Amino acid sequence: MTSPDRAFDGWLPGVVRRPSPHFNERPEGALVSLAVLHFISLPAGRFGGEDVDALFMGTLDAMNRPEYESLSGLRVSSHFFVRRTGEVRQYVSVLDRAWHAGVSSFEGHTGCNDFSVGIELEGTGETPYEDAQYLALGELLGTLTRVLPVEAVTGHEHIAPGRKQDPGPSFDWDRVREMVPGRVRIVTEPQVMP
Repeated sequence: MTSPDRAFDGWLPGVVRRPSPHFNERPEGALVSLAVLHFISLPAGRFGGEDVDALFMGTLDAMNRPEYESLSGLRVSSHFFVRRTGEVRQYVSVLDRAWHAGVSSFEGHTGCNDFSVGIELEGTGETPYEDAQYLALGELLGTLTRVLPVEAVTGHEHIAPGRKQDPGPSFDWDRVREMVPGRVRIVTEPQVMP
């Protein structure tokens, strides 16, 4: 997952592309300075299916699946999804704004989607994450910090405290600290909405 020699289009080589319609342009002048970690599994607690792809790509059949009723009409996406096997999928160019953070704040700035990259980890927050996921996440964060001005990594639970709980208590933040360049901060304190 290194930066291509050609002009960077925001799609990383070496990852599976699954383009989502759920994105828009970042505000003019917005710099991607933050990586936000999340967890997701569909159905809840089940791993390995294709329903996360369907959700992010806008093809999830929520009307005919009672367990997905609350997802009907939901338009969300993430830039990346790290499966339990370590496979990385990309849905939105990192040059564009994915819809992953919702109402959020980081160090006094609201609307984290404007200046962040969203990374979903296949999990529940309670189930320990796999070594393959940490290895893939480390490689992904390494690439992102080389091609973007990422200064910090945080969790959804930290930018939307009280509303979100991902990546959850089973996530090993110390492991992530060891993976990122020294200039990149790991921020695990709840942020206050301005």
